[in-house]
Amino acid sequence: MPTKPTTILITAAGAPGAAALLRGLRENGEREVRLVGVDMSERAIGRHLTDAFHLVPAGSDPGYADAVLEIVEREGVDLVLPQSSHDLPTLAGARERFPVPVLVSGPETVRRSNDKAETYELLQRIGVRGPEFRRVTGAAGVKAAALELGYPDKPVCFKPVFSSGSRGFRVLDPTVDRAHQLLYERPGAVSMRLEEAVELLPKDGADLLVMELAIGGERTVDGIGDGKKIVLGHPKTREAMRAGLAMYFETLDDEALMKTADRIVEELEIEWFFNIQLVGDVVIEVNPRISTIVYQEDLNLPWLAVKRGLGEISDECSLWCDLGEPRFDSSTRWNGTSNGLGQPQQDAPGGLRRSHGRRSGRAGRRGGRDRRLGGRRAAGRAAGGHPRMGRDARRAGRHARRARVPVDEVRRGEVGRVARAAE
Repeated sequence: MPTKPTTILITAAGAPGAAALLRGLRENGEREVRLVGVDMSERAIGRHLTDAFHLVPAGSDPGYADAVLEIVEREGVDLVLPQSSHDLPTLAGARERFPVPVLVSGPETVRRSNDKAETYELLQRIGVRGPEFRRVTGAAGVKAAALELGYPDKPVCFKPVFSSGSRGFRVLDPTVDRAHQLLYERPGAVSMRLEEAVELLPKDGADLLVMELAIGGERTVDGIGDGKKIVLGHPKTREAMRAGLAMYFETLDDEALMKTADRIVEELEIEWFFNIQLVGDVVIEVNPRISTIVYQEDLNLPWLAVKRGLGEISDECSLWCDLGEPRFDSSTRWNGTSNGLGQPQQDAPGGLRRSHGRRSGRAGRRGGRDRRLGGRRAAGRAAGGHPRMGRDARRAGRHARRARVPVDEVRRGEVGRVARAAE
């Protein structure tokens, strides 16, 4: 086992998902970690949740990479985990200069992914359905594109070509009741009429995408790529949103969705974290970074990436499902004798081992996916998570102690039926 804590640097420590990400890394169930946060704001929440905190320039600043590199060397950092889209281009271009792993894709992957128009063109080229769109500049361009896409007979939407976190996204809907919005809706409504948008937008300015408005249920795939394929993917629904961020998910068993995600990851050559979002069957977003993800007892995606980045597990590893202790059984033995947990390696046919103890009554009788978890129901855990989910997990855990689940089953979404994302 390591003789000192693993030191992880997290950028954008004031981002909306920072608190939960830091908690997920801290509560990895395996070892002590030392967390170093950096942010351009001294008021970042990460200042209070990390072991060390440093102010840095904005991610777009030419000196940003040098500032982070100096902190890496000063703090003895073992790995850098970028969190914001604004940090990615600079860190991607400088990652080879760092003496430790930086979990970011290459510069061209980041550029192509952050340019939403280029992403949509790529989707069309590889046969994946994206929204019909027009790339325009200024108010006149938005008006012409909206009319071309069917407005006012149907709503359309627009957003900046370069954006994240739903910033700048608006729906153009001729049926919007402005009086109702004013009196009864919270500030920040995303729907407006075309004439209002045209009045507000400058004649020139940022490039904008005017698109068809995709309709249907929301789904997303979060995971880790290796530049050619998905190493680990977690497909799920997006059941609740707040301020453009997902708050609640339900895991899916959707092989077709995973195949779509695989094609995108391969074409964009995404390494490390990715997030792919769909509305209905339309891919609306591809992000080459960690996103608002599920934190639950049996799946800790950020910690798995840290272990992989440090070379402690391979892409053929198996995942230990143990309540409150997400663990990984590596096919490459750590220190030659153990799996990194101070435990001997134990092989099992097909890479699956179950406990032989009595199973939880109701959960033990369930079929398919629940039995693959050793007879317990998977319950999600978030920062401030739902108490009922916690009770279910503890109740089931009394009878189902431990199962080892191959990564392929996690890819198919068979771990974690219900999970709550961090707020």
